[in-house]
Amino acid sequence: MEETRQLLQGVRVVDLTRLLPGPFATLLLADMGADVIKIEDPIRGDYARYYPPMVGASSAFFHSLNRNKRGVTLDLKADEGTKLFEELLETADVMIESFRPGVLQRLGIGFDRLRRAFPELVICSISGYGQTGPKKDAAGHDANFMALSGLLDQNGRRGEAPHLPGFQLADIAGGSLYAALGITSALYRRHHSGEGTHLDISMTEGALSFMLPAIGRHSVGDTIVRGEGMLSGGIPGYRVYPTADGRYLAVAALEPKFWDPFVEAIGADELKGRSITRGEEGQKIVRRLADILAQQPLSHWQELLQELDVCVEPVLELDEVLESEVHRARKVFFEMQGMTHVCTPVTPREAEHAPAPEQGADNDAVYAELGIDEDQRARLQENGVI
Repeated sequence: MEETRQLLQGVRVVDLTRLLPGPFATLLLADMGADVIKIEDPIRGDYARYYPPMVGASSAFFHSLNRNKRGVTLDLKADEGTKLFEELLETADVMIESFRPGVLQRLGIGFDRLRRAFPELVICSISGYGQTGPKKDAAGHDANFMALSGLLDQNGRRGEAPHLPGFQLADIAGGSLYAALGITSALYRRHHSGEGTHLDISMTEGALSFMLPAIGRHSVGDTIVRGEGMLSGGIPGYRVYPTADGRYLAVAALEPKFWDPFVEAIGADELKGRSITRGEEGQKIVRRLADILAQQPLSHWQELLQELDVCVEPVLELDEVLESEVHRARKVFFEMQGMTHVCTPVTPREAEHAPAPEQGADNDAVYAELGIDEDQRARLQENGVI
């Protein structure tokens, strides 16, 4: 795992993003060794700094997303600010932004200008609905993007309102991950061609991509009903079942090699071979399973099934996740700034990590690298440019 810290060494990323999708993407790049320079407005900064609970001067939310980055302040609305920004881009490989489409153009640093001035630069734009199209200027949040992609309609039970997931799926999976993938792919292309590119990452389209199987089935006449799909509660072998103590078991025993020993272990031999039964007969099996599993607490079923390889796991609560031997053995968590941080699959596990920067913490170092001396920095700061 330690080699992951070497993957992007020597790559400089200028990061104009804030809140969640962009900072999560640049966290991945920073963990892999990129020099991520986070640019914030000198006054307001990243709005994510102010969401409680706080850890020191900034929020736990902000700290969790901005480790291993350097922080500078810069007013892009000031002429000197845009000049400094372009000087910084001269040293950069990647620029990532998450403004609404048209904002950079109004600031005088639109994509056409940047592509002409920096032909090798990889530019990544994350937005709700993309840089073109009828909704490009519209505001939106994760629930809106999932709603328009059809993804939200697939979550929940038939006859009930769609269920919001407990995390920002479109933001992270539809935005952050596609941005990081696009950036690393564009860097690979640039290595061979010498050419930069502009990535247009729409979080709505990212969410829509997770509908590929459903749309494929629908296009050939398969009816897709909320809560009745094979993997959304429509069959007995792939569901969440309550236990006697108000806890839950996640049953994903689709194949007979998993389902049959599972139902045998819980005393329901008559259900062998029936894990993917649909319709009313399938619902009878669901009710039979639910009745059995509701008779004992979660701990009973964990002990009974712990030696069986049957794709059945407890639904862990957050405290249990933090203590799970599965995660502890993989060294997924580490402590910094008085809080617990989480390693992504590309985060080196034994490396030292730098805490999220305070607002403008690296102004002196970064601007000195551009040849701006102390007196100039003091003047820029006095004038509110940095």
